[in-house]
Amino acid sequence: MKSPSSDPVRLNRYLSMCGIASRRKADDMIEAGRVMLNGTVVKELGIRIRPGVDQIFVDGAEAVMVKEPQYLVLNKPKDTITTLSDEKGRRTVIDLIRSRERVYPIGRLDRNTTGVLLFTSDGSFAHQLMHPRFRIPKSYRVRCDNPVTREHMAMLRSGVRLSDGVTGPADIRSLPGGKGTEVGITIHEGRNRQVRRMFELLGYEVKSLDRVAYGPITYEGLIRGSVRKLTIREIRALRRLALGDEE
Repeated sequence: MKSPSSDPVRLNRYLSMCGIASRRKADDMIEAGRVMLNGTVVKELGIRIRPGVDQIFVDGAEAVMVKEPQYLVLNKPKDTITTLSDEKGRRTVIDLIRSRERVYPIGRLDRNTTGVLLFTSDGSFAHQLMHPRFRIPKSYRVRCDNPVTREHMAMLRSGVRLSDGVTGPADIRSLPGGKGTEVGITIHEGRNRQVRRMFELLGYEVKSLDRVAYGPITYEGLIRGSVRKLTIREIRALRRLALGDEE
């Protein structure tokens, strides 16, 4: 990613990069005359500024870019706790990240659930991704103790009643070579242990659970236990899902 002062950017984007407001709210602030550019109130939407050169003030306070947030993906292994620390001394996902900057997991995976787990230092972005309103798709590979019947797959597609309410419709299909015991399922919610509970409700024991995708992010090319930075394209795709922003 380029340095903050390399190229002109839209004023609303700059205010978002400063952590002041989303782009849409930044536009409202500009139109309300709350933003000054080089000592002059600016109300023109779409204007471009030069970070590190132009001086931007909002409500009398200088808008300064925050440190570039970190966005990471981990291919989580089994027997790993999704927490920042563990009083029992068990291995945590943070032990695998080893980031110089403090990052937080976006959501959770059970101790023995494997696969895609995202991390960021951008708290507002994480909140947006986890908010139920945005229905971010999460896809899993599930291996059960017995073949999953067509009747049960139809029930999961319609939604089943758990202790915390009826689940939303799931996309589900049998996977080749699994003899009916392995299925792929995509949900758009983020309840605690949701996928396991859905199958347990129908009488199955989940032998293995692997999250293969979180929105557009997969662990393709990433060995178990490894981590990498998200690409700019991946970050933009997530932002389109969570914020509706356009680059």
